[in-house]
Amino acid sequence: MDKRRRIWRWAAVIVLGAAWMRAPGAAAAGEDPKAAAGRAEALRVVDAWLDGERAYQRIPAISAGVVVGDQLVWAKGFGTIDAEHQVAASAKTIYSICSISKVFTSVALMEQWEAGKVRLDEPVTTYLPWAKLKEDGSDSVPVTVRGLMTHSAGLPRESAFPYWTGPDFPFPTREQVKAAIGGQAPLYPAETHFQYSNLGLTLVGEIVAQVSGEAYAAYAKAHVLEPLGLNDTRTFLPMDLYGTRLAVGYGAAKRDGTRELMKPFHTKGITPAAGYTSTVEDLGKFVSWQSRLLRTGKAEVLKASTLREMQRVQYMDPDWKTSWGLGFAVNRRDGHTYVGHGGDCPGYQTVMELRPEDEVGVVVMDNASEVAGPFAQGVYAILDKRKGYEFKAPAPAAGVDLEAYEGHYSEQPWGAESVVLPWAGGLMHLRLPNRDPAGGMMFLKPKGGDVFRRVREDGSEAEEITFLRDEAGRVSGFVQFNNPRMRLPEGKGQRP
Repeated sequence: MDKRRRIWRWAAVIVLGAAWMRAPGAAAAGEDPKAAAGRAEALRVVDAWLDGERAYQRIPAISAGVVVGDQLVWAKGFGTIDAEHQVAASAKTIYSICSISKVFTSVALMEQWEAGKVRLDEPVTTYLPWAKLKEDGSDSVPVTVRGLMTHSAGLPRESAFPYWTGPDFPFPTREQVKAAIGGQAPLYPAETHFQYSNLGLTLVGEIVAQVSGEAYAAYAKAHVLEPLGLNDTRTFLPMDLYGTRLAVGYGAAKRDGTRELMKPFHTKGITPAAGYTSTVEDLGKFVSWQSRLLRTGKAEVLKASTLREMQRVQYMDPDWKTSWGLGFAVNRRDGHTYVGHGGDCPGYQTVMELRPEDEVGVVVMDNASEVAGPFAQGVYAILDKRKGYEFKAPAPAAGVDLEAYEGHYSEQPWGAESVVLPWAGGLMHLRLPNRDPAGGMMFLKPKGGDVFRRVREDGSEAEEITFLRDEAGRVSGFVQFNNPRMRLPEGKGQRP
């Protein structure tokens, strides 16, 4: 790397770090303060909801964050990350991010594409003569680099080794992957069906190493991770931090609610597809980089046009349900497009998503076998529910101290608990746990004193809800349909 390029990259890291350290919860540059205040209320609900989901699903730890533009506006950890349950989770907790590794590998490949060293529609064997599957007699177009990155190449899902089998997870070395591939037959002719493939993205990493002349991990660190200031993102599990910053991993919950501790693993030859570890803060930076690149058009590791190409649908499965970009999953939900990736490794589940239209990104990581995607979708849904929400006329009564009602309330026998929080000049009530947090909200309009009315979906007012106070004047519960729901002591009651 020449001197001028080194200086530019370090300057970019310094600028990124300065922007990133703004106080969480502050309005983004040029943002409407009212919109920022509404988002802050929604994030309080996100906090309470994730806390409840972690507790009731018996997930040892969850770390999560929300990015808006260039800023991490909220980040938090829930639960504990060590086997003794003493070390609290945080936004700095390190997790295996497994298949999110594929996005970093794809960025590395596209750097070489920009440099003219690799062509996307070239057969893979042009760069890796040994990467030839066993002939099966089928009529097929060539397996291309683009096919690998879009999971449409017809490759088997895995290299021919049982590395997802515990307790030891025997990942193959690079040499073993190379030696075995010639004995593996394609699943189907190239470009006919989507089939997610760790083998395919492993080959993408091998192409990066081949055309760059550098070992894959060394290349990724020097040309992707360090230039973006991702100092807590690695191509391996940092075992010297195991149980202190690197979360230990657990398996799926058994019938009695317990989970088994998973052995750490070393992905070896499958590293480009599944070997990375990271934190909420670092993945948040990576999400912010994507928004900044697309917004400014200024090259930073990649050109903006290259990232747009990666996040454009490159392959649509014949089922018209599965679409993929170059290394990025590209999904359409509720009229919005999301780009990102999920990760699923023994003991860890993670997700990183960006909604480019408003530069809102969500990162969720856990150290169990609970799929993180629904958590991210729930966060987006809560944020969207609050955006622009207003109570219909007549306006809510003024001068009501909404914070006095904030807290958790018993919902027995119909539910475990509920949380009440300020919301758009009134209150929001949500039962916990809840798989549909946005859909499960009840909104309460203040009418004066301790009296509220439930608001229907059309905005009209329904039954009266009255909050109770104890002798000291503190809110102690509420009454709905003549039934009291008493406030839970902080950190006690039904909250696991």
